[in-house]
Amino acid sequence: MSLVAAELERQGISTVVIQLLRLAAEKVRPPRALAVPFRHGYPLDSPHDPAKQRRVIEAALALLEDESLKPPVIVDFKDR
Repeated sequence: MSLVAAELERQGISTVVIQLLRLAAEKVRPPRALAVPFRHGYPLDSPHDPAKQRRVIEAALALLEDESLKPPVIVDFKDR
């Protein structure tokens, strides 16, 4: 996904990646990545916790809105 995000950015489409493996994001360097500490296959954490899933998505979208962040950037998800 990180490589696709980079190509979309070159085409003028802003992107953000929710990344399970921070090391992968550090190597590939997508334009914007939210590194999450969840188990593989669950980028939004538990499938039965819609409130937490929403917080993850909102944190990812906030990377698009924060004009002080210049790509490439990796931010660790911190839950409340």
